[in-house]
Amino acid sequence: MPFFKELRANRPILVTPDCTLVTRFDDVREILTMYKVFTVKPYYEPPNPKMDPSYLIANDDNALHTREKSLMQFMLNRDDLPRVRNLVAEIASGILDDAKGKIEIVNSFCRMVPATLVQKYFGLTGAKREDLIEWSYWNQYDTFHNQPFDLVPTDISQQIINRHNETSKKLGDYIVMLIAKRLPAVKLEKLTFSTIVRLDDDIVTRMLRTSFAKTLDFDIKQLGINAGGLLIGAIETTSQAVAQVLQYLFQHSQWLAMAKAAAQKEDTTEFDGIVWEALRFVPITSYLFRTTASDYMVGEGTEYKTVLRANTYVLLVTLSAMFDERAFESPDEFIPQRNWYNYFHFGFGAHQCLGRYVGMVMIPEMVRQVLLKKDIDPKGNIKYDKSPFPEVYNLSWIAA
Repeated sequence: MPFFKELRANRPILVTPDCTLVTRFDDVREILTMYKVFTVKPYYEPPNPKMDPSYLIANDDNALHTREKSLMQFMLNRDDLPRVRNLVAEIASGILDDAKGKIEIVNSFCRMVPATLVQKYFGLTGAKREDLIEWSYWNQYDTFHNQPFDLVPTDISQQIINRHNETSKKLGDYIVMLIAKRLPAVKLEKLTFSTIVRLDDDIVTRMLRTSFAKTLDFDIKQLGINAGGLLIGAIETTSQAVAQVLQYLFQHSQWLAMAKAAAQKEDTTEFDGIVWEALRFVPITSYLFRTTASDYMVGEGTEYKTVLRANTYVLLVTLSAMFDERAFESPDEFIPQRNWYNYFHFGFGAHQCLGRYVGMVMIPEMVRQVLLKKDIDPKGNIKYDKSPFPEVYNLSWIAA
């Protein structure tokens, strides 16, 4: 944080041989709205593409991206959010109750709750939750933490790529099996007008129930790709956010007391604000990355204006931007209920997280269920085990 503060004050754009760091709020937002200039090429760049090039996230401001993101946002109906939050509360409280006062929370809770939601709400049934977790883990690891500027040793980088490729094959095979089983049931439901077969209302079933015009190019293959994308984005990101917010609150007694009091209230607005402010201090990533498609002048009209050359890796340091006094009053202070729109918790612009509204109820509700436990207390700090993700975090409480 002192380094980022120094950069914002004296070197807002830092050009290095490996990448360029952009640290001020306005510059970060500007770049994230220029999709054709600052691209997500690292997602699909040879020789080790991280995503299927026909997946919407791997496309910048084109017809496929706009069309399929709109279709998927339609499927992820925001009217579902009260139901989703109640479901998360039910899953979370059940896991904690079964733990009887002691839990390793990363694997048994932080990953398991979203994996269960993936089954129950997204509709990715028929696979073990442990497999869903593994598939999400290695996709996230390789895509977002194994880029050239991460400077991962070659042998370890290749191991990550191999695990990603292996798990992606398993995920692809699973999606084919899922659709092969679910599609006949959907057709039977339609034929019998739901009198004999009535499927649950989950996202995969919604997609299969919907007839898309041929000109939309949303065939069964694209449907499967997007179904897999729901899984990849849901589990590991949620797990990391929940674990790190919990640790932050446990390490700051004043905010922990405030959070515990707010957790008791029926209206969750105050509690949610505490969670998002805590996540500002411990976000799941410090930066978003892009590649320049052409030369571009950043900071035009300022004393620090800098030309970013084509084919440059640009790291948009969102952690720094969320402490920029130009956008955040008293940025070093913990102030819940800040302007939500200035946070970068779910990204910004066209590539903002597709499932952010689900995350906006799932993450705080998971934290809330933990803090409802009597005398909840950590046993040490999070262990990362040379991974970018939390791996072990032990908690205990007085069981009822």
